[in-house]
Amino acid sequence: MGFKMGIVGLPNVGKSTLFNALTKTAAAQAANFPFCTIEPNTGEVNVPDPRLDKLAAIAKSKEIIPARMTFVDIAGLVKGASKGEGLGNQFLANIRETDAIAHVLRCFDDGDVTHVDGRVNPVEDAEVIETELMLADLESIEKRRAGLVRKLKGNDKDAQQQDRLLAAAQEVLENGQPARTVEVDEEDKKAWKMLQLLTTKKILYVCNADESDAATGNAYSKAVEEMAAAQGAASVVISAKIEEEISQLDEEEQEMFLEELGLTEAGLDRLIRAGYELLHLETYFTVGPKEARAWTIREGTMAPQAAGVIHGDFERGFIRAETIAYDDYVELGGEGPAKEAGKMRAEGKGYMVKDGDVLHFLFNA
Repeated sequence: MGFKMGIVGLPNVGKSTLFNALTKTAAAQAANFPFCTIEPNTGEVNVPDPRLDKLAAIAKSKEIIPARMTFVDIAGLVKGASKGEGLGNQFLANIRETDAIAHVLRCFDDGDVTHVDGRVNPVEDAEVIETELMLADLESIEKRRAGLVRKLKGNDKDAQQQDRLLAAAQEVLENGQPARTVEVDEEDKKAWKMLQLLTTKKILYVCNADESDAATGNAYSKAVEEMAAAQGAASVVISAKIEEEISQLDEEEQEMFLEELGLTEAGLDRLIRAGYELLHLETYFTVGPKEARAWTIREGTMAPQAAGVIHGDFERGFIRAETIAYDDYVELGGEGPAKEAGKMRAEGKGYMVKDGDVLHFLFNA
């Protein structure tokens, strides 16, 4: 699995420019007017991980296959979107299909780029978007609870659970809080996720700053950072213009360009890492002469389920996992030496996969 992140924000904050840069395509039209993105654009990027290159070099792998991350560029929302203003609810529906929201906020001054409200205030911009998502959730909840009345009269247990969770979400939303603030019991988590409420999505605030502020941030991004910390959300500073320029350069030119700007890595790398941390994702590897490949799982994934990411048959017929820690694999020089040194372990169904594990699965077909 990879993960899908929806890029949202008010018009003219740099969403499409960032999307174009991150996916190295011109699929999303970037222009200085609202609603230039008419359909949600989807692009996939490799997840940068230098560990994969090291493993491939040791194993002399013919092919390197990194993990993938999907970005969805969703058209600019405006105040009243939940009631059909601007391009309305069709774009709110696109957010439901994502794992997290990258909320791009304008953190730069530029008189040549129009702000939809005629001012630059990223915290207020964030509140506008959050309010629209909350209003959309409330409308959805009211309709769904009304649709459950007949099943509730028949004492349908699934309907009772769904209505109870919807009521909990409705209560916090009516008090001005997003649905993600609801404390959900373990036995309710699957049903809660199935509700697909917009404000249960985790948020990564992306501060789009000028080139000169990309390394250190500015007063705007610091205000966003404080807001994110108060919410338990994450934030990252990126310059969409820099990312756009980087996307046109080769690897050596990118390093020189970043060094000149005082940056140690591209914004894409920071954004993906922040997204992984936000969603509690980690990576394991499969390595051999044919290919070295990275696989994305959630923290706490057990060995059979990790195997299932490769193929469902691996999970259904799981026997055991042979695992070598990344550091041992690199330090000892590969699978053979690690095995000879006693660093390869056989693990069963109760093994929780760790970030960086090099795994080989045995299973019954």
